[in-house]
Amino acid sequence: MIAFFDIALSLLLVIGAIFGVIGRFGLIKLTDTMQRLHAPTKATTIGVGAALITSMAYFAVAAGKPSWHELLITLFLLLTAPITGNMLAKAHMHRRMRKEDLPKTGVQDDWATFDLDGPSHLLPDIAEAERKDS
Repeated sequence: MIAFFDIALSLLLVIGAIFGVIGRFGLIKLTDTMQRLHAPTKATTIGVGAALITSMAYFAVAAGKPSWHELLITLFLLLTAPITGNMLAKAHMHRRMRKEDLPKTGVQDDWATFDLDGPSHLLPDIAEAERKDS
């Protein structure tokens, strides 16, 4: 049973390393900022998460007690990487793109990044709230 566990952990480490290399390769080779954004937020997150989960599983079996630090780091990484990627994409859009150059959204509302008035379905409520306040 221990040999199977060691093989499974080794396989998980190799998979994590492969995702990490793919993320680094994508960060170096992709040409545009918006393309480069996907490499670290997706592939590298999975790679680091696999290494942390491997560490957690190893110490749970070898030391006899689980280490929750790795789980907390993995959860923090999985929660913050998409948010960071979203913020970087919005910053890039504001610096490099004009509202007119973006594709149409297909709905009445515009891109949220460039929609200063907010969603159109909220506009009557906002106007009515402002009238009540004054």
